[in-house]
Amino acid sequence: MNPRVTGVRPLDDYCIELLFANQERRLFDVKPYLSIGIFQELQDTALFNGIRAFNGSIVWPNDLDLDPDTLYLDSHPVD
Repeated sequence: MNPRVTGVRPLDDYCIELLFANQERRLFDVKPYLSIGIFQELQDTALFNGIRAFNGSIVWPNDLDLDPDTLYLDSHPVD
């Protein structure tokens, strides 16, 4: 099991900085999802920036979320 999200911060260009329970900070690029179904709503930067950590993952105000394993495995460590 991968570590769970404890904090999140939206960044420019539809990326997010994630803090995981193991204290790792990682970057996740949301852009590849922005053309898929309901994820298209996140092109609204006000909605995108409303992201928050919730229950080991992340959630946007429209109740859209991503799997915490996806967030960890598809993200990159912050230098």
